[in-house]
Amino acid sequence: MILPALFFYLFAGVCVASAVMVIVSRNPVHSVLFLILAFVNASGLFILMGAEFLGMILVVVYVGAVAVLFLFVIMMLDVDFTELREGFLEYLPFGLVIGAIFLAELLLVGGGWVINPDVAKSVTSTIPANISNTEALGLVLYTKYIHYFQIAGMVLLVAMIGAIVLTLRHKVSVKRQDINVQNARTPELAMSVRTVASGQGLQDADAPEWVK
Repeated sequence: MILPALFFYLFAGVCVASAVMVIVSRNPVHSVLFLILAFVNASGLFILMGAEFLGMILVVVYVGAVAVLFLFVIMMLDVDFTELREGFLEYLPFGLVIGAIFLAELLLVGGGWVINPDVAKSVTSTIPANISNTEALGLVLYTKYIHYFQIAGMVLLVAMIGAIVLTLRHKVSVKRQDINVQNARTPELAMSVRTVASGQGLQDADAPEWVK
C-alpha cells in the first residue's frame, strides 16, 4: 500500500503544480508544455485506478493530438498576446462569475461526498469482474449511457458546424467555383469564333468580352 500511495502523491502533486503553471506562465508555449505534463501525470493517476484504457486515450488523444496542435498553432500564427491582454479587465467580472459557479459546483460535489460517501456507488452499475477495463467501459457507455453518448456527439457536431459558420468569410475578390453555372454552359457560351488580322492578335479592348 505504501508504493501506490507514493506514486499517487507524486502524480497528483506534479499534476496540480503543472495545472497552476499553465495559468501562471506568461509564455504560451511554456503553458502548452506544462499542459502536456499535466496530461501525462493525469494518465498515471488513471492507470493507478485501474483505468488503463482512459490513461492511454488521454496520452494518445490529448497529448499526441490536441496539445501538440495547440503548440504548433501558437508557434506558427505568432499571436500577439499583448494585444489580447488589453481587454482583460473588461472581461474580469464575467470570469469571476464563472469561477464562482465552478467553485460552488466543486463544493457541492465535495460536500455530498463527505456527507454521504456511498453516493458515488449508488449511481454506478455492477460490472462483472472477469472482463477487462476497456470492455467494461464499452458495456456501460453503449448500453446504460447510450443516449447521453449520442447527445454529447450531437452537441459536438453542432459546435463544429457553428465554429465553421462563424469563421467563414466570403471575399469578393476571391473567385469561387459555381457548379450550376459550369453545367449550364453551352458551346455558344464557351466558344467564340473571331477573325484576327495577321500580325495584330487580340486587342486589349476585347479582354472584357473574353473574360465574360
